[in-house]
Amino acid sequence: MNTFGDLIKIVARLRSEDGCPWDREQTFESLKKCLEEETKEVFQAIDNKDMENLCEELGDVLLQVVMNSQIAAEEEAFTIEDVIDGLCRKMIRRHPHVFGDAKAASPEESLKLWKQMKEQEKAEKEKHAENAEKP
Repeated sequence: MNTFGDLIKIVARLRSEDGCPWDREQTFESLKKCLEEETKEVFQAIDNKDMENLCEELGDVLLQVVMNSQIAAEEEAFTIEDVIDGLCRKMIRRHPHVFGDAKAASPEESLKLWKQMKEQEKAEKEKHAENAEKP
């Protein structure tokens, strides 16, 4: 069975000099339509309760994430590891009822905590941006 690491290597090879001309040509902008189409196909599989197709379509969405991350790595902007690290940090931050001392006894309380953490993060980003603009 192939692994996530195998997928990363496959995408890097597709984008390499001896890889696929179509894959090498792709950019963030050119892949936007692909991501949109693959996401719609995930929705259709869910609506149809088609688990086999859902598995395939989630793979296609994952390919879009890995492909965009590979392009970013080539541009020295970020890597797939950065994407994963950022996502893990966000999940931990936004689930203080799981990874911290907060309490949430219902899905509604969990969602409320998620939204509170998201708003707090947004405020902190805005504050950071304001401070960065100051001379």
